[in-house]
Amino acid sequence: MKKEDKALIIENIAATLKEYSCFYLAETAGLDAAATSDLRRACFKDEIKLMVVKNTLLHKALETLDGDFTELYPSLKGSTSLLCSNVGNAPAKLIKKILADKKDATLPRFKAAYVEETIYVGEDQLETLSNIKSKNELIADVIALLQSPAKNVVSALTSGGTKLHGILETLSKKED
Repeated sequence: MKKEDKALIIENIAATLKEYSCFYLAETAGLDAAATSDLRRACFKDEIKLMVVKNTLLHKALETLDGDFTELYPSLKGSTSLLCSNVGNAPAKLIKKILADKKDATLPRFKAAYVEETIYVGEDQLETLSNIKSKNELIADVIALLQSPAKNVVSALTSGGTKLHGILETLSKKED
């Protein structure tokens, strides 16, 4: 490959990484054609960009970006697929789902991830990443917490009104 071609590919990888807030490194080399096609389809459905990259080109692309990615460099061995997403836990959930659906499956194999300015390395981190809440999930939790006191007040007012009505009705029947 010519040096100019490599430079273009490095720029393309760097530009792709800048578009997304997180990325995962996974091994997908042993997947057959059908499994690879299913993985690509699932990635497209979940708005995850899947790219198969050369380790040296990815390494050079990471060096051009702001931030310290040195913890990821040891994971750049063997074949590497890059899964880019704007939802931090989406690729982890996808990998877990694929591995759970096929009991004997070992691929895709999680290598490392960069999520919300934090680096996760090793297969044992997949569970942690899949449990991280996305931005939208956190917003929904905050809204639910903010609505809870208002619901309690409305509930208390409503129940108090029915109690008062019941007492008045009982007193009016006693007088008869």
